[in-house]
Amino acid sequence: MKKKPWIGLVPLIDPERESLWMLPGYMEGVLAAGGIPVMLPLTEENTNIPELLDRLDALIFTGGHDVSPSFYGETPVPECGRSIPERDTMERLLLDAALERDMPVLGICRGLQFFNAVLGGTLYQDLPTQHPSGVEHEMKPPFDRSEHEVEVLENTPLYDILGKKTLGVNSRHHQAIKELAPSLKPMALSPDGLIEAVWMPGKRFFLAVQWHPEHSFQKNEGSLSLFQALVKA
Repeated sequence: MKKKPWIGLVPLIDPERESLWMLPGYMEGVLAAGGIPVMLPLTEENTNIPELLDRLDALIFTGGHDVSPSFYGETPVPECGRSIPERDTMERLLLDAALERDMPVLGICRGLQFFNAVLGGTLYQDLPTQHPSGVEHEMKPPFDRSEHEVEVLENTPLYDILGKKTLGVNSRHHQAIKELAPSLKPMALSPDGLIEAVWMPGKRFFLAVQWHPEHSFQKNEGSLSLFQALVKA
């Protein structure tokens, strides 16, 4: 029997409770796609990163707190949310090591924003004040439904995965890509022009989406397809 791949999940953090935690949807999505989900510890020790990655087959950079604007040379605006320095540090180490190993990587929401910021792009720190539009990007629950559609660009991995030009997505974020990092390419666009998915050419599997497949994979075939593509990679 073929061994199921082990997928490392970056932990979510609750500073007030001094706890690490995980939304069930991340783990259930990986399980539904045929993988084994593993929540990682929070570590800033560089020597721990290779040990972790030696035991894993792929990574998911999960949602969570805002990325520190220091990564893209800005000071926080009043509307910018809280960042977690320990998580930023760990994710930087994980990202560098994963890219060096050409390990399959999927970014979700904050994951997309983090990739873009670290790789040389910039972010809107707060969409309502810096990029107002008629598109709802902070939807109300339930989150397993589509809030708006995105245009899926042809000749991209996302189009190959989905096989269609549009996809209904959920949407719960107040930050987004402003200037795209040089090494990344867009895969999907929202009706107001925001980049909703990216990939890195030349890598085995390096994709990130702005929406939340962990909330919708049970009802949305496109969301499940993302987890399946990662497991296949």
